[in-house]
Amino acid sequence: MRLHFLRLAVAILHPMPTPARSPRLLIRSSAIHAAGCYTLDPIRKGSRISEYDGVRITKGEADERYADRPVTYLFRIGTKGDVIDGFGTPMFLNHSCDPNCDTDEIRGRVWIKAIRDIAAGEELVYVYNLYDSEEDDADCYCGAKQCRGTMFSDEEVQRQKRRKARLAAKKRAKRASSRAATP
Repeated sequence: MRLHFLRLAVAILHPMPTPARSPRLLIRSSAIHAAGCYTLDPIRKGSRISEYDGVRITKGEADERYADRPVTYLFRIGTKGDVIDGFGTPMFLNHSCDPNCDTDEIRGRVWIKAIRDIAAGEELVYVYNLYDSEEDDADCYCGAKQCRGTMFSDEEVQRQKRRKARLAAKKRAKRASSRAATP
């Protein structure tokens, strides 16, 4: 009887690097507004969470397309005023004055990224910074301790104050001229 011996070579293999895995996200009802986006996994500060994607159109096209619609998912990109007509998971991220996310535009693509460590189960939120609106209000209902009361950007709030002041001045001037014209 012949015995055969197998000589084993031992090698220490290091784990292969794995590509960054996107966190699992869940859309469900939100205390802030209708539906919200929640993470099922912890997310580290600085991580890309999801891309805000959709058709790229001009602001003029968006204004025409959504003239009679109260809800839109438009995201301004670049410096020309183009917008992304968004769809997908990121459109469910709500506004909050105490955000855990922000947006980052990289080569014409908009990414939602974590600005702090986010625990599993948290709703993902960012500051909308709405702008260029003819609406008088965009009330915020985020419930944050430092809630600003609006989803408009600081610049838009100032622009609207100037616009309202101009309209009020025109009304006063019109009233004054009509009183002066009456004998």
